[in-house]
Amino acid sequence: LQGRIDPRAEHAMEIAFGISHASLWNQYLEYLGNLAHGNLGISITYFPTPVATVIRQDLPWTLTLMGTAVVISFVSGTLLGIIVAWRRGSRLDALLPPALTFLSAIPYFWLALIILYVLGFVLNWFPLSGGYALSIEPGWTPDFLLSAVQHALLPAFTIVISSIAGWLLGMRNAMMTTLGEDYVLMARAKGLSEQRVMLTYAARNAILPNITGFALSLGFVVGGALLTEIVFSYPGIGFALLQAVQNSDYALLQGIFLIIAVAVLGANFLADLMYVALDPRVRQERS
Repeated sequence: LQGRIDPRAEHAMEIAFGISHASLWNQYLEYLGNLAHGNLGISITYFPTPVATVIRQDLPWTLTLMGTAVVISFVSGTLLGIIVAWRRGSRLDALLPPALTFLSAIPYFWLALIILYVLGFVLNWFPLSGGYALSIEPGWTPDFLLSAVQHALLPAFTIVISSIAGWLLGMRNAMMTTLGEDYVLMARAKGLSEQRVMLTYAARNAILPNITGFALSLGFVVGGALLTEIVFSYPGIGFALLQAVQNSDYALLQGIFLIIAVAVLGANFLADLMYVALDPRVRQERS
């Protein structure tokens, strides 16, 4: 009798987890009905917590960490790409892109482990794991916010270091092409200031491909940085996704993938709006 379960207990578990033996079409309609009411099912991993509650608890941590890191990486890499392209052939152009490319070529998890070991374990400048100190009660208090920032610095620094080279190289290459355009030469011939030519005429047009990449990055922000959250034991959607995979928690997996899909679609729509605002040619084509 070992391993057997009473049919009534099995039926009770099916009801608790929302398992249905109806046809696939009926299950899909039932899922859409529950989705309309914000019901994503019950998480097996965090039973009896609903999936929506799990996502609502973990999502702010991921958005804060990943959102801040992606914005810092994009802004820093884009600005550095503009400067490096404008000063092409200089010592800065010869040293900075290869150095950042070397850092980005290091395996992501290995870079995180090195940073954690040196800055967290050896130098003891930052906490080693978690999202905040366990001795502090979570809440909107100065102590909790300071602890959360301290715990997020190392993961955010890892994300920035590993991704900034892509933004820099993309912006540099686009700027190099744009600087040879006729309208840039005309702006220089008019005697406009170097800063205005660089930012208004060259960078504004060269940044469009980076805007697309940035919008897509924002869409995937909600998915978290899986390896970063694992290495630093940081609470977030990425870590919850790992737990769901390990425990075959299909309801939680489905809920997380749904949130990621909606975020990516919203980010693409935002990118289209930004294109219209930045590129006058798009507005002229629409009119």
